[in-house]
Amino acid sequence: MSALNKTEIKKLRKKRQRLKKKLRCRFCTHGCDKSPHPVFVDYKDLKTLRSMIDREGSMLARRKTGNCAKFQRAVREAILRARFIGLLPYVAEE
Repeated sequence: MSALNKTEIKKLRKKRQRLKKKLRCRFCTHGCDKSPHPVFVDYKDLKTLRSMIDREGSMLARRKTGNCAKFQRAVREAILRARFIGLLPYVAEE
């Protein structure tokens, strides 16, 4: 087996990055077209909401969480409600 040079290693890394698993919306059970109306995410479900924010307390983008646009808006509202009530912090604890 021949040793790989730097350019071949870079090409392999780029290929692996492109083959990442496609994220799916965790709230859409039957697809976004058949989502319940009104769209609602429970603001008291802290385990789910903590996975939607990073260490600093800022909300993660749709492309990071994999949510569809409808549910990303609902997640945003739920995070804001949980922060207002005091269930989630606005900023990271130092």
